[in-house]
Amino acid sequence: MKVTLSQLIALAATASCTAIDLDKRASPLDVTLTPLGNTKVKAVLTNNGDVSYNLFYKGSFLDSAPVDKFHVTSASANAPFAGILQRLATTDLTEESFKPIMAGQTIEVEVELAELYELSSSGAYNVLAAGSLPYAELNSTVLSGSALSFSSNTISLDVDSEEAAKVEMAISKLQKRTAIQGDCSGTKLTAIRSALSNCNKLATAAANAATSGSATTFNTYFKSTSSSVRSTVAARLRAVASDCASTTGGKTRTYCTDIYGGCESGVLAYTLPSNNYIAYCPLFFSDLPGLTAQCHAQDQATTVLHEETHAPGVYSPGTEDNGYGYSAATQLSSARAVLNADSYALYANAIYSGC
Repeated sequence: MKVTLSQLIALAATASCTAIDLDKRASPLDVTLTPLGNTKVKAVLTNNGDVSYNLFYKGSFLDSAPVDKFHVTSASANAPFAGILQRLATTDLTEESFKPIMAGQTIEVEVELAELYELSSSGAYNVLAAGSLPYAELNSTVLSGSALSFSSNTISLDVDSEEAAKVEMAISKLQKRTAIQGDCSGTKLTAIRSALSNCNKLATAAANAATSGSATTFNTYFKSTSSSVRSTVAARLRAVASDCASTTGGKTRTYCTDIYGGCESGVLAYTLPSNNYIAYCPLFFSDLPGLTAQCHAQDQATTVLHEETHAPGVYSPGTEDNGYGYSAATQLSSARAVLNADSYALYANAIYSGC
């Protein structure tokens, strides 16, 4: 059988597309990780392009908050994350949410893994930084509608668990600001009840759509039309719908005050996965509509849905924050989109709004 030149080119293109990690598509951002001692990592971010950016860095390894910054795995499992996972506002942003990086500039940060991850067993742990960063033009705080993907080298740390245990966890350093009980009342209680009800409605509709709805729409958010991916997404959304249906029991505990000091500028809500706690920030109540029909917009209902997917008690494993907002979330590979909280919120909004 003869193989034509055009067939060879097609085969080569197919093989190339199969081998390439979608998160490593052409991007000016280069991230290099270097081990520093037992559990500390240095991350070096370089802008290799000729354009400067204002990076929306919140929730990434550049953030000083105790957020999930890396993929940390041992030979047998992911290292349990012990910090907080936030949903961030994407409109009316201030300079505090951005970090400028000039063309050719390098930014270095050091991260103590033992503050954020449970490294209870000695041995080798692999560390990777990957995701997508939205950005604004330099000197602007309005997101451009695009995002820059990044994927670092993978490093291996030989961890001594006894030494790691001597490092104080980041969440224990945060001052607990209120008693963990009955802090939702008045208008906040009304808003939360409505948001939970709308979360149940949106998650149920999205679960049904994931099972038998438009494959094109599903593919936009989860980069796959396989039955296994659709089944996983539908199962997580049904679990969220079930938890949102309960205001007295359920798998999560809801708080209307900043119980762990995670409500920094631009933070709408956050989850403490290790306890299945979800806390809603002042911005959630003051700046978000209860429910919106605007495509890719944020509201209270999808913010609840976003946070619910983070809680492993609702559906295990809980999701991560691999990309915030439509532009970043839709650049992720399928594997990372399925584990990205905002992908679920955006998909549920798309089904409800008919995007």
